[in-house]
Amino acid sequence: MGDQAGPASVDDQAQKLARIHRAFKTLSAGNHTLLHASDEQALLQDMCRVIVESGGYRQAVVGYAEHDQEKTIRWVGAADTDMTYLETLHFTWADTESGRTGMGTAIRTGEPCVGRHILTDPAYAYPAYDRVREEAIKTGFALVTAAFPLRIDGEVIGALAMAAAEPDDFDEEEVQLLSELADDLAYGIANLRIREKHREAEATIARLAYYEALTGLPNRTFLLECLEEAMQEAKQHHHALALLHLHVGRFHEINKVLGYRSGDQLLQELGRRLELAVKENETLAHVGEAEFALLLPATSAEHAIQRAQRLTAILHDPVEVSGLMVDASVNIGIALFPGHATTPEALLRRANSAMREARPTHGGYAMYTGGQEELHARRLALMGDLRHAIEHNQLLLYCQPKVDIASRRVCGAEALVRWEHPVHGMISTSEFIPLAEQAGLITPLTNWVLESAFSQSYAWHEAGLDWPLAVNLSAHDLRDPDLVERIRGLFATWGIRPELMQFELTESALMEDPASALETLTDLKQLGTRLYIDDFGTGYSSLGYLQKLPVDYIKIDQSFVMPMTVSNDSAVIVRTTIELGHNLDMKIVAEGVESQAHWDSLAALGCDVAQGYHISKPMPAEQFRNWETNWA
Repeated sequence: MGDQAGPASVDDQAQKLARIHRAFKTLSAGNHTLLHASDEQALLQDMCRVIVESGGYRQAVVGYAEHDQEKTIRWVGAADTDMTYLETLHFTWADTESGRTGMGTAIRTGEPCVGRHILTDPAYAYPAYDRVREEAIKTGFALVTAAFPLRIDGEVIGALAMAAAEPDDFDEEEVQLLSELADDLAYGIANLRIREKHREAEATIARLAYYEALTGLPNRTFLLECLEEAMQEAKQHHHALALLHLHVGRFHEINKVLGYRSGDQLLQELGRRLELAVKENETLAHVGEAEFALLLPATSAEHAIQRAQRLTAILHDPVEVSGLMVDASVNIGIALFPGHATTPEALLRRANSAMREARPTHGGYAMYTGGQEELHARRLALMGDLRHAIEHNQLLLYCQPKVDIASRRVCGAEALVRWEHPVHGMISTSEFIPLAEQAGLITPLTNWVLESAFSQSYAWHEAGLDWPLAVNLSAHDLRDPDLVERIRGLFATWGIRPELMQFELTESALMEDPASALETLTDLKQLGTRLYIDDFGTGYSSLGYLQKLPVDYIKIDQSFVMPMTVSNDSAVIVRTTIELGHNLDMKIVAEGVESQAHWDSLAALGCDVAQGYHISKPMPAEQFRNWETNWA
């Protein structure tokens, strides 16, 4: 007769199956949790919850291994356990007596630690665990623990631990299934971290695409998208919106004098001030190197002007940059939707155009009035055309005669540049010289005039005509460290005598940097050339400084010469200047001689040289010889 299993073995088998079923159920519920997890902290908490609620285990906790000096275990998830209390126990995974708990051992060894009895295990015999043991006795459960390492890329980051009620819990089959659950949890953690890194990378890319790194403000792309949305909303609700375009003046000067770091500091401080002034429904953006823009939704022209006035006041106070207090001159342009533009790009352009018309004397702001954008577009086009004209020798050299008053003989000429545009015709110097300054073309333009003037002087000399030709030099030219050497090279190239080339410098240009100007004039004088102070009387030079200058001629500005026949004050200024120049051993040239009355008055005062329309308007250089023959 064969052996039969007794009642005890049947119960054991049933309990074993129940434990395996519980583990399967826990594994299934855990995997379901993994599938729906979107946040690491929520995953850990939900996993502990399903272990207790679905699996029927008494407790569940997750701890991460800190790599501090004490090798602390940081609790990050728990169910049916007071995490605050756990923190007071100072669990560790160090290889010490207090680190030999199931959790500490699993982290340290990287292997499951199963079957630790709370009531009898020496690792829990410390007074700190009294409450744990008391709770186990009170509930009548043995609280057997099992801890499973959580491993990501070969590194144990922590452990999943749970407690069961019976001493025989956590047999081999159950442990195998729970180990699989711990591995799945580790995989879920790793996957969420990868996803989080992807999100962070996407956020970084988005920030790079939509925010300006220096100020942290939204950039032009972001602003244009906001403008698009704001315009759509404005259409639906039949209201207007405004865009303010702000430009920081003197920014390039600050960069040049104080350095780029100082320029960055200035923009950052102005950005902070503007952010403090922006309301919740407004959008501030950093849209250019030294340009900001502010979108004002659902607003009127009157309100936009008020906001511009307030911003001007906010930005008026000096900014501390590199230990210095710097005045930031900010101009503001205003454009409105739908009155001025109906697309984001056009509105931004027109606010920019209005900004260029803003003047401190008019509050530092300007409203778009139409035509400004077209004028700006013309300027940009002309800048490109001017560069092409300089590079392809398409400018014209004109000359305006200078005549000795006493002898009525031609004693030289002033070299002037003219530009005949192939489409727009003759462009006035009052328009294209400022364009050259804005486009950084002053040096190329001066070089063109120098080359043309030396060439013309050589041609006259070869024809037996030794008329001195004077070239104007700007303040920018005086700062050019290569100017004197370039002129020295031209003398060597053309082989003409130094006295046949003269140079005129305005009084205001000399006063921008008196020390540097004096050095440049001295170097030019050493070449043997003759020097003029042009537009004398319009600057602020002192007599002491004037006495130091190695100049040969003073040119009285036409604003004093032209009214001298009808204004006693102007006549006094002209007479005084002539006397002053002669006392300093300088000759005097009068500009703006428009009539015989001017000529006669200047002759009576002893003026040396006359220049003006009474003698001749500026003419193409090739016509000068014929004119001189007729004049004589």
